Formats: sequence, C-alpha cells, structure tokens
Amino acid sequence: MHRLKVLLLIPHLGGGGAERVTAHLARNLSSTKYELHLGLITHALGRSRVRAAAIPLLRLIRLLQPDVILSGMAHLNFLVLMMRPFLRRNTCVLVRQNASISASLAFAELPIGTRILYRLFYPRADRVICQTPAMAAELAAQLGIPTLRLAVLPNPVQVEMLRTSREDAPTQWSGAGPHLLAVGRLSREKGFDLLLNAFAKVCETFPNADLVIAGAGPEHAALQAECRRLGLAAAVRFAGYVDHPHSYFPGASAFVLSSRQEGLPNALLEAAAGGLPIVALPASAGLKDLLRSQPGVWLAQEVSSEALGSSLLLALKALRPCQRFEHAFVEQFRMDRAIHAYEELIDLVFKEGAR
Repeated sequence: MHRLKVLLLIPHLGGGGAERVTAHLARNLSSTKYELHLGLITHALGRSRVRAAAIPLLRLIRLLQPDVILSGMAHLNFLVLMMRPFLRRNTCVLVRQNASISASLAFAELPIGTRILYRLFYPRADRVICQTPAMAAELAAQLGIPTLRLAVLPNPVQVEMLRTSREDAPTQWSGAGPHLLAVGRLSREKGFDLLLNAFAKVCETFPNADLVIAGAGPEHAALQAECRRLGLAAAVRFAGYVDHPHSYFPGASAFVLSSRQEGLPNALLEAAAGGLPIVALPASAGLKDLLRSQPGVWLAQEVSSEALGSSLLLALKALRPCQRFEHAFVEQFRMDRAIHAYEELIDLVFKEGAR
C-alpha cells in the first residue's frame, strides 16, 4: 500500500497553539496511511528566523519529495507558498491560518506589506485551513480567496484525557480564593493588561482572590509593573511558560480569556475540556459564535477591562466552589474527530491534485 508522504512544517515546537496543533497532528495522523515528517525550521534547519531558511527548506523538500506539505504559521506559510513554483507540480500545499487577518495586522507588528503578501501568496495554496467559519468568511471577503479553497477544521484537543484527569490531580492553589487562571503569550493582543485592571475590581469584592497567568513574552516586565501599580503583586503570580497548563485546573475557580483579538485558542478549548467555568472577552466573531449562550460561560459585552471585570464578578457570585461544566461545544474538537477531519482533507486534496 502506497503511503502518502506528508511534511508538517512549523518554526519550532514552543508553547503556542499552532505548535500544539502541529505536534498533535504529528503524533496522531495515521502512520498506516501516511509517511509523516516534521520539519522544525528554526531548530532542525539551524536558522534563527524563518525568512533565512528558504534554501535549506527547499533542499529538504526536494530531498523528501512530499506528496503533501502542511504549514502551520503565517510567516512560514508565505515562505512555502513563495517557493511553490520550485516544487514538483503535483505537490499539494495546505496552510493553516491561526488568527484573523485583521488581528494579525493590528497586533503582530507585521510589515505594512503583509496584506499584499496574503493576497499574493495565499491563493497559491490548495487549501487554507481556518479555525472558524467567521475566519474563513474574512479570508474570502478581504483576500478574495474562493470558498472552495477554504476549509474549516477543528483544533485537535485531548478532551478525554483532560476530562478524566481533572478530578484526582493535586491542586496548585492555596488560600480561600477564588482562584483565576489565564494562559497565553505575554503580548498586547492577549490583553493581560485588561485582565489586571479587571482583577483589581474583583479584589474589591473578593479580597482573597488570586490569579495565575501562565505564559512568557515581551510584555512580562510591563505587566509586572502594572501589578505593582495596582497593588496586586501579592495576588498575581506569573508562572512563566507552562508545558501542561491543565496542571492548574484542579482547584481553579474559572478560566479567563482576556484577548483583544483571537482566533480560537487551544488554551480555551483545553479549559473547556477540563470543565472550568469560562469568562471571556468577545475577541473574534468565531469566539462569539462558539461561546454565546453556553452554560458555564460568561461572555463580556465588549473588549474592555470594565466589561471583563463585570463578567468576572457575575461569574464568581454565581459559581459554587470548584463548580464544573460539561461544555458540550468542545465535543467537536475531540482528538479523533479533528484528526479524522484533517485526514479527509489531506486525502481529498491529494486526489484533486492527482487528476
């Protein structure tokens, strides 16, 4: 039986959602159907930046001769699509979009010409994989990508593992609480400055409340300074990068998503799989569609510290200690379902290319 040769590309296997999704694909795509290869651009190819890896990456692709390439981050997507004229004619290229175009341009400090890069190169992809229907609609409207070239696939999440492990694990919290958990890169788009100001209001009603922020990034020093300014240094813990954020789920009162803009973060989906109550800002149309009117979810009316603080207070006043929810919406992201969806797309695109 001929196995399709699939090359998964990601800059590195750090702690972000794109890296986590790629790692899940590498571990769970069928080894019977596919010969899987994982390319780590800034590690295995020895380049500190993706843009410096063009020649080594092209050499790797020509050596492997993959049937399908799946790239998992925007700046790497550009590079792979730029190289497409130099690839075998029947090599299929899939690129995965992790955030809305507007969010990427607004918060990622990308060059002014990035929208031009999207318009030039994304139409070269056999499929652009989106996380939500709203993201796909934005790509179609803003970049003119035909809807047949867009695919909405669920992020793979270890739902069963997170559900079964949540009851007997030791807690990492102390004190009366309530205990709030936030996870993400310490960067402006994640809105942790909004969270700190909202948390200050929470502490006026719940003086024993504490907050753990798990993540690393360029805003670390500024956020610590904001903590001190707000008098929260004793109540807020910056845990740094945490390989397994679910270790903080036992004992947590709620998970908080404070992002100004967001695609569909794995941290949120994992918290939902763990049953945590969720308090979130309406960071994207896709998130609003997913979370609106869900039991155990408090979705703020707008993106602001005031709205987030109000939603936190509503949630904490309504919740029982360590209350958990089933969050039925997370079922679509179960590992087996998500992997099956990716395999169906890989097979479909390869068949189209082979005609």
